[in-house]
Amino acid sequence: MTTNLSLQERKQAVFANGQGNLYPVYVSHAKNAELWDVEGNRYLDFGTGIAVCNTGHAHPALVEAVKDQMEKFSHSCVMVNPYESAVALAEKLTKLAPGDSPKKAMFVTTGAEAVENAIKIARAHTGRRGVIAFNGGFHGRTNLTMGLTGKVTPYKDHFGPFPGEIYHVPYPNPLHGISDEQSLTALSTLMKVDISPRDVAAIIIEPIQGEGGFYIASPDFMRALKVLCEEHGILLICDEIQSGFARTGHMFHTEAAGIEPDLMTMAKGIAGGIPISAVVGKANVMDTAPVGGLGGTYGGSPLGCAAGLAVLEVIEQEQLKDRAMMIEQRFMESLNELKARYPEVVADVRGHGAMIALELMTDGEVSKPNPALTKAIIAKALDYGLILLACGFYGNVIRFLPPLTIPEAHLREGLSQFSALFDEVMAE
Repeated sequence: MTTNLSLQERKQAVFANGQGNLYPVYVSHAKNAELWDVEGNRYLDFGTGIAVCNTGHAHPALVEAVKDQMEKFSHSCVMVNPYESAVALAEKLTKLAPGDSPKKAMFVTTGAEAVENAIKIARAHTGRRGVIAFNGGFHGRTNLTMGLTGKVTPYKDHFGPFPGEIYHVPYPNPLHGISDEQSLTALSTLMKVDISPRDVAAIIIEPIQGEGGFYIASPDFMRALKVLCEEHGILLICDEIQSGFARTGHMFHTEAAGIEPDLMTMAKGIAGGIPISAVVGKANVMDTAPVGGLGGTYGGSPLGCAAGLAVLEVIEQEQLKDRAMMIEQRFMESLNELKARYPEVVADVRGHGAMIALELMTDGEVSKPNPALTKAIIAKALDYGLILLACGFYGNVIRFLPPLTIPEAHLREGLSQFSALFDEVMAE
C-alpha cells in the first residue's frame, strides 16, 4: 500500500530541498472543500492551494470545460494559432477590471510572469526605469519578482544579486504603528533621497498583502496613492493575484477604493488550478510593448482559457461574491471568540470576504510576534482534519482561504475544529 510516508521518502530522494512541502500528506482526490489523502484520511481545506480553488476542488462545470477542451486540442500557442476561448476570456476580464477606460489583456502562465510583464509594459510605456514596491509584499520567485518582494527569508535568501532600480517603502499597517500618512511620507522621502519621481515607471501594490500577512491598504491610502501616481506620470500596478476573483467579496479588491489602476496582475483563482495568468490594463498602456515583446509558449493555454471562462460563470451563477461575505461573517464570529478567550496571544482578526487572518503575539504585546505558536498550530492541524497555511512578515499569522463554494456545514465544522485545535495547543 502506498502511504504518505513512503511518498514523502520518494519525494525527498528526487525533489530539490528548496521545493519543500508544508504537510507530508499526499492527495488522492478532492471535492469542493474536502480533500482525501492516499491513506483515506479526510481534511477540510482552508488553504485551497493558496487561494487558487476559489470555486472549490473539482467543480463540475470546471471539470466539464477542461475535458471538453482537451478532447478538441490541448495546445497550439496563442501567438501562433489563437482560438476563440482566449479572445472570450480577454473580453470578459477587460470588462470586469475596475474603471471606465478601454482595456486590453495579455496572458502568461504564472503570477510571477504576470508581474514581470506588467513591469515590462510600465517601463515601455513610460520610458522610465524605477519601480517602487512595499515592505512585506510578495510578487514571485523569479529574479525580478524576488527583487520586488519585500521579505528576505525564504524568498530572497542566497539568491541575489537582484535587478537594480527597485525601491521599497513601508506598507501602511496601523496595528504595527505605520499609518497611511507615514507610508506616504516615506514614499515622498524616497523620491527626494533615492530616485526622482520623473524616473519612476510604476508603483506596485497588493491591495491586501498575501504572504506579508493579509494586511489591508485602506481605501483612503489607495486613493492617495493613485493621486500621487497621476501627479508624477507614474503607473499604478495593483497585484490582485491572491485577492482576486471574488475572494474578498469584490471581483478584485481594488474596487473597494473606487480607483482605476493602470495595470492589474491576475492569477491563482483565475482558473481553478489550471495554470494561467493575465495582465489587464488601460489599452493605451498595454499597446506600448512591441509585437512579440509579450507572451510565452504556454501563455493563455486553451485549457487555462476554458477553465477561466468556466470559473467566471460559476462566480456569477453561484453568487460567490456574496458567499465570500457570508464566509467572512462566520470566520469573524468564531475567531473573535478566540480573541476574547485568549487576549494575550491573539493580536488581531482581520480580512475581507474569504481572505481572513489571525495574528498571534506574545504576552499581549503586538510588538512581540509569536511564530512558535503559529508553527505549533499549523503542525497539529492534520490531527483535527484541517489544512491550514501560515504567512506574515514575522511568520506569526494564520491565514484562511476556504473555497467560496464551501457548504455551510463544512464551514462550521472547520471552524469548530480550529477552535478545539487552538484550545489544545494553548493547554500544552
